Amino acid sequence: MTTVPSPFLPTAHEAGAYRWQSLVRFLFLSLTVLLLVPVLGILGVLVVEGAPAMTPSFFLDKPSKLGAAGGIWPALVGTIWLTAVALMVALPLGVAAAIYLAEYARDNWLTRLINLAIVNLAGVPSIVHALFGVGAFVYFLGFGESILAASCTLAVMTLPVVIVATRESLQAVPKAFREACWNMGASRWQTIWNIVLPNSVSGILTGLILVVCRAVGETAPIMFTGAVFLRMVAPESVFDRTMALSFHLYTVSTQVTEVPRAIPFAVALTLILVVLSMNALAIWFRMKLRGRKKW
Repeated sequence: MTTVPSPFLPTAHEAGAYRWQSLVRFLFLSLTVLLLVPVLGILGVLVVEGAPAMTPSFFLDKPSKLGAAGGIWPALVGTIWLTAVALMVALPLGVAAAIYLAEYARDNWLTRLINLAIVNLAGVPSIVHALFGVGAFVYFLGFGESILAASCTLAVMTLPVVIVATRESLQAVPKAFREACWNMGASRWQTIWNIVLPNSVSGILTGLILVVCRAVGETAPIMFTGAVFLRMVAPESVFDRTMALSFHLYTVSTQVTEVPRAIPFAVALTLILVVLSMNALAIWFRMKLRGRKKW
């Protein structure tokens, strides 16, 4: 008696395709795990070495003995100042540039020149941004060595990330949304403000997350424009100079002698925790807004 193969069983070709799909899935999973291993290793070392030094006084006291003792309160507050002011400068400029490129600009030599400038700006080393900040903000605009000059330098450095992330988010909004608004008599700007931007906020916040990650950890752009080796009080205005966690980590690791082993690890762990906290807030806000999308 011959058996008739079931029509629901996969053919030999389909079975081979399933095996290849499983192999590729396993390969990409392995690569993802390999990427996580060094991250977890770094975090593990920082926690083991630095956590014992992270007492309340470490966060709330001012530094002493050139940073070899005491706390990091001025550096912690200064880092928040630098990042917040940089975001206030970079976000409006980056979003405005992205709106022009995505909604208004035609495909001509000017648009291509702007896109080329954005690509080149993203590839400029951070030390070159620092020298630009000294010339443009410290001397030419007269900001002096201050939080404002350092934050503007960070803003220029992070502008490409904001522009690219915002432009891609704007272009992801379906064109049918725009056409429906235009058919109702809305102007181009009314469509952008009321429809396009609200539906692309989650993508803009993705760029914000990337900006925070880079701005908090940069040292070279702020060394020459506003950061100081040691300051006993937290800054009070954008025209003050300030300590920063990244610069403080550099100094206690390389420039100060007789520093307890746990101090640099504790500063590094604090820096990562600041980044993770800001990112967690932005991710939570992005997820909340993503649920309001209309498509």
